[in-house]
Amino acid sequence: MTARPIVVKIGGSMMDDETALTGLCEALAGLGKTSAAPLVLVHGGGKDINRHLAWLNEEPVFKDGLRVTGPAALKVVEMTLSGYVNKKLVGLLNAHGAKAAGLSGVDGPTFLCEPISPELGQVGRIETVRTGLVDVLLAGGFLPVVSPISVDERQAHYNVNADDAASALAIALRAERLIFVSDVEGVRGADGMRIADLDGTAIDKLIADGVASGGMIPKLRSCKAAVARGVGAVHICGWDGEGKFAAQVSGKANSGTIIK
Repeated sequence: MTARPIVVKIGGSMMDDETALTGLCEALAGLGKTSAAPLVLVHGGGKDINRHLAWLNEEPVFKDGLRVTGPAALKVVEMTLSGYVNKKLVGLLNAHGAKAAGLSGVDGPTFLCEPISPELGQVGRIETVRTGLVDVLLAGGFLPVVSPISVDERQAHYNVNADDAASALAIALRAERLIFVSDVEGVRGADGMRIADLDGTAIDKLIADGVASGGMIPKLRSCKAAVARGVGAVHICGWDGEGKFAAQVSGKANSGTIIK
């Protein structure tokens, strides 16, 4: 690869908005044909997981923004993310002319992890990223679509926060940009206004002051880690059409929050 890749992570309520999801996949397919930088897509799928967990009569439980995942729930999480959601995105991308190929951290394996704590169950923290499979796909002109399900050294499977997976992959690929796209247009301050630019110190303050909460905490920590370890910039933005998204990806305009 001559150009450093751009890693895009999608999640949140956007995964439930068929119009927005289709528009984003169309935009990514178009960028894949015109951008010098290769694209990699990492995805979550929390609301789909919640719906499918209802089959087990289980209520979702979160601790510090991370989903508590027992053995039964892990099966549903993996089926949802690596199966249903992953192949839905691959299909949408290919329908708009991309060469998308789906994989998870299990394949390769790409993501090797360790359990975080017994309180969270089978939830892992990525310790090692092996980019070989992603590199092969990018070299072949494919757009990799990555589910965050990961494995440990004994090949036991773990649920991994998709923001953390995107950050770890972006670091390993030395990405030029890591872009989080969801229903959140950016990071908001205590006054409720969007913050255009952040650095690591400002992120720590937002968390310490309780301004950042829930799922925004692991997202911001992932952003901070990515920039500290060589990713050019991290963007948190919403979806407001192909034009604004393309400008955000290229760095020509900012309608979200940029962390450097």
